[in-house]
Amino acid sequence: MLVAFGMIGTSLSGVTFVSVPGTVGAGAFQYFQVVIGYFIGYLVIAFILLPLYYKLNLTSIYNYLEQRFGVTSYKTGASFFILSRTLGATARMYLVVNILQIFILDSMGIPFWLTALVMLILILLYTFEGGVKTIVYTDTLQTSCMLLGLIVCIIAIMNKMDFSFTQTMSALQDKGMTRIFNTDVQSPAFFLKQILGGAFITIAMTGLDQEMMQKNISVKTLKGSQKNVMTLSFVLLLVNFLFLLMGGLLYLYAEYMGLSVKGDDLFPTVALGNYLTAGIGVIFIIGLISALFPSADGALTALTSSFCIDILGLKKRDDLDEKQKKRTRLTVHLTFTVVFFLCVMVFKWINDKSIIDVILKVAGYTYGPLLGLFAFGILTKRTIRDQKALLVCTLAPVFVLVLDLFNNPEWFVAKLGIGEETAQWLLSQSASIFQGYRIGIEILIINGLFTFIGLWFISSQQRKLA
Repeated sequence: MLVAFGMIGTSLSGVTFVSVPGTVGAGAFQYFQVVIGYFIGYLVIAFILLPLYYKLNLTSIYNYLEQRFGVTSYKTGASFFILSRTLGATARMYLVVNILQIFILDSMGIPFWLTALVMLILILLYTFEGGVKTIVYTDTLQTSCMLLGLIVCIIAIMNKMDFSFTQTMSALQDKGMTRIFNTDVQSPAFFLKQILGGAFITIAMTGLDQEMMQKNISVKTLKGSQKNVMTLSFVLLLVNFLFLLMGGLLYLYAEYMGLSVKGDDLFPTVALGNYLTAGIGVIFIIGLISALFPSADGALTALTSSFCIDILGLKKRDDLDEKQKKRTRLTVHLTFTVVFFLCVMVFKWINDKSIIDVILKVAGYTYGPLLGLFAFGILTKRTIRDQKALLVCTLAPVFVLVLDLFNNPEWFVAKLGIGEETAQWLLSQSASIFQGYRIGIEILIINGLFTFIGLWFISSQQRKLA
């Protein structure tokens, strides 16, 4: 139960704490479509992936790729995980540190780099020796603080407006904020795309992610691990509803107070801008930091574990004694801490308010090859030419990038500063090819499909002998 409860914090992170409430103004409760998809994805993890991991007695889930295809596929899968998790974890950390910096620490004269460094040192102190067991207990504490902060903030705003729960839901319904399902087929938020995309996001970013799965496979029995995953899936339905409810309340309260702020800035502005009590501001900070730490500490530990086991092959190194192996693990742990710090500083240097959108899009590229590799291994009995796995897994995201460039040129024009003539050509080609259809959350599925097709072309019917 501790694993299941602690994974709530790991699954949500500071991005959920700030961004999900901010989506309600533009998209009502449409995000819940994705949450329904998450639930379906957890079913696949519990009853397809976990039995496979336990049957093979895996420490690293990417060992499956080695047993199924070979060393190149194994290291390719692990490398894509390391790349994606490093970018994703540091982006989430940047978002939280930046909020603390803008609303509190800048006025105290504390530089951004010092805030980021102190955060990383705190995380490093309790992950240095404890490993997964320490992470499970600290995540339980941090998840409790995050959920407590969320619930207290909801109650505080309801009390400020003198609303009961029924009155809150009625007011949100009158504003059209409780609408969940989007029936516009061409919209990126079309409900089938959102549900299907949410399911595959969970399968890829949880079931095929060493950070997320290392806690589940640390449970002694398969049945216990499955119980944890299903417990988590039900709890996340409730918790995400509470985040959406908080978002609706924040927009109602902002209108009540005459505020025009929206999006990711809404929750921090209301909580820290003297619109509520000082105590609520403190609780918000505790909740925000508690949302950050389970994501960052789990990522740091999982990256160390994956790099040592999957890339360095530390478990198989008979030429090293336990003392030398421990020294290597600590060196890798410290190195990733430095990498985290440098990445956070790069995000600060870019200083783009929507940098998280960039990273989430990149995650769609980096998890696609993992999805394709595992799907090909589980759904087919074909053997691939292992040496070519890296080429296929590299080309698939490149094809997706080109497709995305033509489908969503506005995004690339804004981010890359493409010239006006080129931008106009891209826009005209996009309108001609896609007829208004916009690729959204399903970009991960497309990436995985390209990888699957590529693996099929380098495969044969013959299976390797056990």
